[in-house]
Amino acid sequence: MKALVFQGQGQIAWRDVPDPVVKDADDAVIRVDAVTICGTDLHIIEGDVPEVTPGRVLGHEAVGTVVEAGAGVRTVRPGDRVLVSCISACGRCRFCRDGRYGQCRGGGGWVLGHTIDGTQAEYVRVPFADLSVHPLPAPVDSHDGVLLADIFPTAYEVGVLNGGVRPGDTVVVVGAGPIGLAAIIGAGLYSPGRTIAVDLVESRLATARSLGADATAGAAEEPGQLVDDLTEGLGADVVIEAVGVPEAFEMCTRMVRPGGRVANIGVHGRPATLHLEDLWIKDVTITTGLVDTYSTPMLLRMLAAGRLPSSSLITHRFELGQMEEAYDVFSRAADTGALKVVLGGPQHTEIIAPAQA
Repeated sequence: MKALVFQGQGQIAWRDVPDPVVKDADDAVIRVDAVTICGTDLHIIEGDVPEVTPGRVLGHEAVGTVVEAGAGVRTVRPGDRVLVSCISACGRCRFCRDGRYGQCRGGGGWVLGHTIDGTQAEYVRVPFADLSVHPLPAPVDSHDGVLLADIFPTAYEVGVLNGGVRPGDTVVVVGAGPIGLAAIIGAGLYSPGRTIAVDLVESRLATARSLGADATAGAAEEPGQLVDDLTEGLGADVVIEAVGVPEAFEMCTRMVRPGGRVANIGVHGRPATLHLEDLWIKDVTITTGLVDTYSTPMLLRMLAAGRLPSSSLITHRFELGQMEEAYDVFSRAADTGALKVVLGGPQHTEIIAPAQA
């Protein structure tokens, strides 16, 4: 089959790799019908995630069709259309029993496109299929559904819920990329008093306003001053970091009010300075986290009911074989206006299992 392979820092290629096969009883092999690219994939290519070694098939988000299931799989069968979660869960370890699937110690967690081959391919092997894939409701379009593999549960759990957004809060989202925009949508479910988006790219701020941001701050403005002006100098109740660079994190800690919460979502490849000389007295809560995806079934129900505007984040669509072109467009978002790029052609009716190795 064809797959997008990481070949070392700054190098990727769409090339032939062996077909995946069922290795364990709880595996499923999925034909990829729709897939997307994540900002984390860019961090991998830049060398920020050293656990990813050359030769790894990238990607951790997909919608597809089950073509083969191991003997232990009970919840899906060949022919089922499913959402492939970015997180795999063994269901047995201490963390899985607590619903903290992202911290799975039984062979799961973030493994796809990280420690095992991922979803940016024609087929993918998904371990622990019973807990790691979700049947896709019939009304859900594959291109819309794939956004619930990662960005929506990540923004909701790691940003909105960890940040403790409450009615009437002033919420600042630093970074109006796909995750930040999904956080704006998620925060809106809790009726904040106002939401402020911060980004360097005006087109992203325009999208943020269309999705519920009440105010925005761009490259030529001072976000901290805007927050002070809107809160009478108090600061924001919740600040969500959705960039993954030290400057953004440090900005978040300057904008939060005493007793407020900073929820870090961004993937950081460099150290950030924690200014405890200023923060120690402010009763500030700072959270970090990898998504657990426990909210995915609820978000799927919302999407099927038309309550989640996922399609508004899709700016570019490609055929699966245009993976390298899609990466180029996504990596130059400031020039191309890309938010989420989705790859995958028309849905097929014939299900063909990959050849066994």
